Amino acid sequence: ESPIKVIKKDGTRIPFDRNRIRAGIEKACYKRPISNDQIDKLVAEVESSIYEDGLREIPSRQIGEMVFKALRDLDKVAFVRFASVYREFKDIGEFQAQIEDLKE
Repeated sequence: ESPIKVIKKDGTRIPFDRNRIRAGIEKACYKRPISNDQIDKLVAEVESSIYEDGLREIPSRQIGEMVFKALRDLDKVAFVRFASVYREFKDIGEFQAQIEDLKE
């Protein structure tokens, strides 16, 4: 069991699980030209950052931000897919604003 606990939005704490990060990234990267090696590297980078901080607990939102930034550099479509779930867009305007930010 992981010594690090993830604090979810509802305040519950669960053990850190790198497979949860991988599953989210894989969904965002579905049918994109991204190899398993690239996904493995991204997951390893996020996991390494979490352990380097030395914290015993980390908010899920902070993990999401790490993935968010890494995907932005890896693949813009995967980034927007992840952002649409992670940022919980309420309408098309929020979605368009995120795409406009990418264009800049």
